Amino acid sequence: MDTNAPILTLHDVVAGYGAMTILNGTNFDVRRATITTVIGPNGAGKSTVFKTIFGMLKPRSGSILFKGKNIAGMQPRDLLARGICYVPQGRNIFPELSVRHNLELGGIAADSSIDINARIEAAMDRFPILRQKQNAQASTLSGGQQKLVEIARGLLLDPELILIDEPSIGLSPLMVQEIFQILKDLRAKGVTILMVEQNARSALQISDDGLVLELGRTRMSESADTLLNDPRVGQLFLGGAMEPAA
Repeated sequence: MDTNAPILTLHDVVAGYGAMTILNGTNFDVRRATITTVIGPNGAGKSTVFKTIFGMLKPRSGSILFKGKNIAGMQPRDLLARGICYVPQGRNIFPELSVRHNLELGGIAADSSIDINARIEAAMDRFPILRQKQNAQASTLSGGQQKLVEIARGLLLDPELILIDEPSIGLSPLMVQEIFQILKDLRAKGVTILMVEQNARSALQISDDGLVLELGRTRMSESADTLLNDPRVGQLFLGGAMEPAA
């Protein structure tokens, strides 16, 4: 597989809320079968980029190409069918429903030819804790287990591109390691991952590429190692100076 071929391209994307413009001509590529981490200060537009890609916010101008086709302004349901899934920041489960019912809701947009029950079984094989807890009310799960439900639900439609926003918020260090390992395993299977993560250093260490977003513009687009070893990036976004990446 050619990992140099972009699966996603944003070109001069302008978007915002009401009279407020957040993205000011954002440009970047995401290579196929890679992990790319977006970093930047609060208010840089990181989450807005994801909402715009996933059709929750219509861009005012610019193009968003997924596998060469312009998807700008398409509805989330249509984007799911095209192979894009979005795991937003925070907890996004139905707390009163069982774990299994939460997973079943991930198949609502599936084509009738897809055996969702078989895919749920496969998801529970991948995440055995979800099989153990499948009949439990989702609100009784730990934060990390709830995040696994969200990821498993997003995988039901076998996406080619996953947008995941702040996956480590509220999780223990051990669970963060588990989530990051899941993302690495998905990359190994050819899935492309675009991630925003508060722990930018740890995220870049498992990433292939990194983007620095400031004031709605892409200030840097480099390999993850390059960003990790850039003293400017270390000082501004990674908590100060750091040792060169191995």
